[in-house]
Amino acid sequence: MFHPRGGYSSVFPFGRRLPCDIYWHGVSFHDNDIFSGQVNKFPGMTEMVRKITLSRAVRTMQDLFPEEYNFYPHSWILPEEFPLFVAEVRMMKESDPPWKPTFIVKPDGGCQGDGIYLIKDPSDIRLAGNLQSRPAVVQEYISKPLLIDKLKFDIRLYVLLKSLEPLEIYVAKDGLSRFCTEPYQEPTLKNLHQVFMHLTNYSLNIHSGNFIHSDNVDTGSKRTFSSVLYRLSSKGVDIKKLWSDIISLVIKTVIALTPELKVYYQSDIPAGKPGPTCFQILGFDILLMKNLKPVLLEVNANPSMRIEHEQELSPGVFENVPSPVDEEIKVAVIRDTLRLMDPYKKKKKDNQSQLSENAADTKDELLEQGSTDQLKHISKNPEASLPSLCLKQVFPKYAKQFNYLRLVDRMAALFIRFLGVKGTMKLGPTGFRTFIRNCKLSNSNFSMASVDILYIDITRRWNSMGLDQRESGMCLQAFVEAFFCLAQRRYKSLSLHEQVTSLIDFCEYHLAILDEKRLVCSRGITERRAAPVTCQPDGLHLTAATHAPLLNRMTDANKFTDYRNHRS
Repeated sequence: MFHPRGGYSSVFPFGRRLPCDIYWHGVSFHDNDIFSGQVNKFPGMTEMVRKITLSRAVRTMQDLFPEEYNFYPHSWILPEEFPLFVAEVRMMKESDPPWKPTFIVKPDGGCQGDGIYLIKDPSDIRLAGNLQSRPAVVQEYISKPLLIDKLKFDIRLYVLLKSLEPLEIYVAKDGLSRFCTEPYQEPTLKNLHQVFMHLTNYSLNIHSGNFIHSDNVDTGSKRTFSSVLYRLSSKGVDIKKLWSDIISLVIKTVIALTPELKVYYQSDIPAGKPGPTCFQILGFDILLMKNLKPVLLEVNANPSMRIEHEQELSPGVFENVPSPVDEEIKVAVIRDTLRLMDPYKKKKKDNQSQLSENAADTKDELLEQGSTDQLKHISKNPEASLPSLCLKQVFPKYAKQFNYLRLVDRMAALFIRFLGVKGTMKLGPTGFRTFIRNCKLSNSNFSMASVDILYIDITRRWNSMGLDQRESGMCLQAFVEAFFCLAQRRYKSLSLHEQVTSLIDFCEYHLAILDEKRLVCSRGITERRAAPVTCQPDGLHLTAATHAPLLNRMTDANKFTDYRNHRS
């Protein structure tokens, strides 16, 4: 629990009976007894950053915005997409005979490099029963990474997701650079299995005889990212552009993750019920290519915050030795996360005007009494002795540059609206039909029978993928696929993201009319004695003075429809 006086106490200083301001969970959000305060985990985050789920989320964004999301390697999900993987690789090889790719296979639930291996051909994948029990993602391997001291390295960057609604993201100003322990060579059949050359995982390389523990932050097998940037800057690299590209990657990745996180959130913490707010520190693993383009490797929901490493004193005898590099980066991240999440800051902000009014009176009284010591104590900023924040806000600071990407967020809002039952994560057939009706999406060419067939086909396919079977119905990913189908059907001549944007606008417009109609009806019921109101089911008669916002939306929508008709 964080205290305003600058100190930290144990999580339950007075026993579990009393609530805390901040709850710090070790692995994931799971505690039904928390009804207030703040929790350092989001519901569903562990599931969302698993390799398959992350790949699906980014792939959806790649379908909509292929250029903006080209920072994630081409991926296939195994075993379901193994035939597609084989066919696409064969086709690419036929169209480009000199192409000699390498692929990396990553188990879905793996961590710390466990189970990762490289292959040169799809036939090399270890299919013997493993994929059914342990699904995986296979990606095109980045064969030309940036090297320092002839070694491949990656970047562990810490990101604070402070809030989902509104979206608020902070990025640490420094991170860790983790180096391989054998000089890098491009993959060949002879060196594919040399993990200390190809895999940057600290948990693997620490077992190499070449691993160097250093007390200096800019040498050894683990260094600060700032020390790497200094090296690159001395060679003329544009560091500002590199940082800008990395921040863009982080924001775009979080935008890809937030829609489904909101579904998890409303399931575990339904609106209107008491519950905590959430925040979370994420570990982004990023690789720099030779041309300095950042590539996302993976996102960790539970990045290690250890600031020491084990050192073997004698066979079988270990001791924990402080790691200056880890301490410099990680202590600052945790300290400043707690500073940002300090619940007393909001109270201070709310009471700021009252405090400022009282401050002058208090100061005058103390001056009259000659009590300069007390005056110094009152005027002193509790955080004055702390370093400046190591976490930089990147969203909503740069929201204008990225808000156009949040299409799936808007689809998720539609999905959640029609879930019906609070706490559920899947849309039933009735909810889907209500969505179609309320948004006026059925017509003579697309009957409700066709709607049912679309729902059944897509839901059955997604359920066959072995996703969460605790509930029946349509998950968000399946809803997004159905939405894509509806958009392509309605706006044939546009690109996919234009089709989807058009359909979202269309749905939101009709739902706004429906909401306004219900509002007018509810007002009519409460004001019936004073002035009876007639609610017409088939039409809504509005006056410009009373309902200007809705009329403006209707006018914009008509212009928008005319524009689309002109385009088609």
